[in-house]
Amino acid sequence: MSTHTAIDASQVASQAAGAAIALLDGRGTVVGWTQTAQRLVGYCAADVVGRSAAVLLAAAETRISLTEFPRADSASVPWSGSAKIRHRDGRTIEVHLWVQSLSGHNGRARWIVAATEAVEHASPQPDASPHLPVGLVIRDTELRCIWVNNVQGIRDGIAVEQRLGRRLTEAVPGTEATTLEALMRQVLLSGVPTVNVEFRSFMPTDAREDRTFTASFFRLDDAAGRALGVCAVSVDVTESRRARERLAILGEASRRIGTTLDVMRTGQELADLAVPLLADHVTVDLTEAVFRGEEPLGRAGPQSRDIPGFRRAGLASTGQAIPTPLYARGESVVVPPTSPFLSVLRSGGSRVEPMLHCSPDSWLSHDESAQTRESSGHSMHSAMIVPIHARGAVLGMAVFTRIEDRAPFDRDDLLLAEELVSCAALSMENARQYARERSAALALQRHLLPHHPTGGSAADVAWRYLPADSQRGVGGDWFDVIQLSGARVALVVGDVVGHGITAAATMGQLRTAVRTLANLDLPCEEVLSRLDEQVLSLAQTDAEHRDPAAGTMAATCLYAVYDPVTRKCTIARAGHPPPAIIDPDGGVSFPELPAGVPLGVGLVPFESVTLQLPEGSVLALYTDGLIENRGHDLDEGMNRLGSALTQPGLPLEDLCSAAMDTMPLQAPGDDATLLLARARSLGPGQVATWQLARDPSDVRRARALATRQLHHWGLEQLHEQTELIISELITNALRHGKGPIQLRLIRHQVLTCEVHDTICSYSQVRHPHSTDADGRGLLLIDELSRRWGTRRTPAGKIIWAEQQLPPGSMSH
Repeated sequence: MSTHTAIDASQVASQAAGAAIALLDGRGTVVGWTQTAQRLVGYCAADVVGRSAAVLLAAAETRISLTEFPRADSASVPWSGSAKIRHRDGRTIEVHLWVQSLSGHNGRARWIVAATEAVEHASPQPDASPHLPVGLVIRDTELRCIWVNNVQGIRDGIAVEQRLGRRLTEAVPGTEATTLEALMRQVLLSGVPTVNVEFRSFMPTDAREDRTFTASFFRLDDAAGRALGVCAVSVDVTESRRARERLAILGEASRRIGTTLDVMRTGQELADLAVPLLADHVTVDLTEAVFRGEEPLGRAGPQSRDIPGFRRAGLASTGQAIPTPLYARGESVVVPPTSPFLSVLRSGGSRVEPMLHCSPDSWLSHDESAQTRESSGHSMHSAMIVPIHARGAVLGMAVFTRIEDRAPFDRDDLLLAEELVSCAALSMENARQYARERSAALALQRHLLPHHPTGGSAADVAWRYLPADSQRGVGGDWFDVIQLSGARVALVVGDVVGHGITAAATMGQLRTAVRTLANLDLPCEEVLSRLDEQVLSLAQTDAEHRDPAAGTMAATCLYAVYDPVTRKCTIARAGHPPPAIIDPDGGVSFPELPAGVPLGVGLVPFESVTLQLPEGSVLALYTDGLIENRGHDLDEGMNRLGSALTQPGLPLEDLCSAAMDTMPLQAPGDDATLLLARARSLGPGQVATWQLARDPSDVRRARALATRQLHHWGLEQLHEQTELIISELITNALRHGKGPIQLRLIRHQVLTCEVHDTICSYSQVRHPHSTDADGRGLLLIDELSRRWGTRRTPAGKIIWAEQQLPPGSMSH
């Protein structure tokens, strides 16, 4: 029979709970039998009590070993092994046997034998020093202790003299003893075993350590089936319980640590979880580089004296004899040169001191740790410093300390602390990298968005941009104010789907595209169509160079053009929320506009609508982040925004602030952008318009009319070049077009000269050869004007040219 050790307490407890148990006298004769034994081998108490236990063994050599074992010199040593038992029905059962001696009055001995059916494919390893961590007690029908093994006495500290002849409640009075005794009495009456009842040690041998046991109770019967007493089997499951608790803590850690991308919150989550499950006091200090999203520290060299800056991210305590810490959350932590932090930084490994009061070098003699030890009534007696590192870089330190009467930190505690810190470190590193990306995205977005937008003579503008919270990341919101020819202004607001630096980069591409299209003076609906093509092209390019799923790209946009001469505003949108229009009296409306589809869908034409805006009206363009709110629909958000904008006469900057203040207090989950434009108008004194017939003599008349108007405006200095520009534009219209011609001068921040004809084709600058008779007109305009261009109208086109006003001239 091979002897081996049952090394797993939880396994022993499980096996003992279902064991078939028999009580043997000093000669190996069965004197007590249990129902579990009957279920295993099929024999009842009448079949085996009074007979040698060896007759149940199938192998002859095993029978000899079991018979000789009680008389051997090693009889006081418990043993276990594998054996074959003969079932009543004739079959053979592979079992695992435990044999344990019991002590009683006058030094008499009894033997307890427990058998469980062998686990298939099990291969236990032999051990030269076998040990069964099982406590055994036999009690009579009055529940008085009559037999006990030495394991039980060593375990609970109750001497044999105190135990024998007494009930459990007489030996160790208390609630747990009363409960266990009641269970034993129930087993004695019913014969049904009770297994795996958990209880705490009655008289722990170490005041710092609270042990946990499981007890199983079996009734012992005589040959007539009458109760002889109760066999109590107890197993120390402290370590397995601790293992289960650690697994539970780690499971809780995966749920509670790293719930956000905020390193401060992650540090506090680590501290909150560790107290009181692992320690009485925990601090989490992170390097300043983590908060800035910079590259973290590498491991410090052995001779390095550079002390990095730390900031407290987590602090938790049971409150038992813990003074107020020197550093609160968010404060910088001063680390002296003697701090054990530095040794941990240099080694890269954790440091644990089980018994601080025995440390000759005042291991934690710095800062608040020293204060805690001196101020604590029971003193801090055990501590651990665990570095927080990820991907080979140090992010910070976590300090775990114990006070009062808790057990010192051991190796298992350190392993658990390192697991918890590792869980937090991964979240912190992700947060650090995210913070770095978010910072880059914000910088890119700030660079791409207009810094000082102005609506020129057409409108006064104000804007607000609020990035999304750190959890979601910077989005792809953008806005722009683009001054167009004829004193007009284009107002744009858009939103790229997604977050992060990719969304910000895409936003920059679309903003550039919108500016290019706006400078071509295309109609609003055509600007969106061209922009839609651009989004599709970008998505296709991305799909060709990356995973096809990455090619998905979409954006919404609203594009509006306001003309201060006619006070007309033309608006088109691509899946974007409609604008709000606030009239001069404070009335708010959201005009019905064709919604359009988001950019990137393609194949669907866009439509525009033209509205008349009274002077002083405010046009509000915004992104959905301003009106979206969890639990509320968009209509409610639009009504909230409209109410905030109903404040006539309020300066635009204050109106912007009032609208943004309506957002929920918590950080937004998406970017929120608001662009306000208060419409201005150019009166008759700033615009002069003439209708011309299709007659060559009208060229001279147009020059005279323009010169007279310039003198009226005090712009005599511009009359010569203006006459040349008008001559070329009207001559071109007469030569290539049909129908009436209109000449218009607009005096605002610049002097604009416009000629409206019915020619649909655009004019382009040519570079004629020396022998060409014509083709120099537009080249001359290009030389004389600040800028010039062409835009389409429903009836033809307008060619315009701008000239800079002389210094000192008034624009209004």
